[in-house]
Amino acid sequence: MSSTGSNTAAARTARMERATSESSVLVEINLDGTGVSDIDTSVPFYDHMLTALCKHSLIDMTVKATGDTHIDVHHTVEDVAITFGEVLRTALGNKAGIRRFGEATVPLDEALANAVVDVSGRPYLVHGGEPAGQEYHLIGGHFTGSLTRHVFEAITLHAGICLHMNVLAGRDPHHIVEAQFKAFARALRAAVEPDPRVEGIPSTKGAL
Repeated sequence: MSSTGSNTAAARTARMERATSESSVLVEINLDGTGVSDIDTSVPFYDHMLTALCKHSLIDMTVKATGDTHIDVHHTVEDVAITFGEVLRTALGNKAGIRRFGEATVPLDEALANAVVDVSGRPYLVHGGEPAGQEYHLIGGHFTGSLTRHVFEAITLHAGICLHMNVLAGRDPHHIVEAQFKAFARALRAAVEPDPRVEGIPSTKGAL
């Protein structure tokens, strides 16, 4: 695994390559982008979700991943989420001047998801509200519903953020997942945004 990053006032970017016997992943992000994405994970529905994440967080991101998807897409999906979490943490640097907290409630037709993010330095995920059986649905022929929670677990752990994700309504499995990714994106956008009124680290401890 190799990574590079810059979190100066001019650039909050990071790049990481992660290779295992199960997958090969490259992720590059710019926190101060416009939502431009170049995503190819070899899992089409996951590509769709990550593209939505970029569009609604305004994070520019490149993802290139291959893996043992002939066995299961689980390894590739997880390793991309791990790598995204790592580059997010790297690009944030010491977190000086950010808003830190973000919240969003996003609908997608009948589905409704609420996400609250704290860029706290303490990884924690609370995830609930999905309808019974959502975890068993195969979406797009590859992506199992249970992977949604798994993606958020990997991101929060490796980015060092706290995420409360709650599905408030939903019937269609695709919509239920997509509403969550969009809610996360909007909450993350608010949390990592620079706040001109914040001086230094937004914590009474002086560190995040």
